[in-house]
Amino acid sequence: MALKEKYSELVGAAQAAGLTVNEQEGVLYVKGHAPSAAVKDQLWNVYGKADPNFKTGDVVMDVDVAGVTTGSKVKVVTENSNLNLRKGPGTDQPVSGKAAKGEVVTVMSKTNDQWWLVKNDAGEEGYAFAQYLTPA
Repeated sequence: MALKEKYSELVGAAQAAGLTVNEQEGVLYVKGHAPSAAVKDQLWNVYGKADPNFKTGDVVMDVDVAGVTTGSKVKVVTENSNLNLRKGPGTDQPVSGKAAKGEVVTVMSKTNDQWWLVKNDAGEEGYAFAQYLTPA
């Protein structure tokens, strides 16, 4: 089965968002600038339905949220709690600080599609899971 068929829902959602989808050497590449963090989250959710543990390694998503670059202000959009800022990009890394729900933080760098280095108003820097950040 071709990857575009296996991930047809992801391909459709990506193309509807104006992203580029290519299949090369057994890997499906989704690239471009999503119009919002919600669209990017939707793509990850669709992908997660097909590969719940993200273990197959046959999809590479290189998707930025339009307008989010180094120096951008982003808002913390957690449901009820503070966002952990970590010493490194991953939940296995120790917590180095917190950013409150609704707080606006500064993007220092974008390590990858999922983890961004941010700085809060107190000057604490740490890696935050990008799913909980949206352009301010």
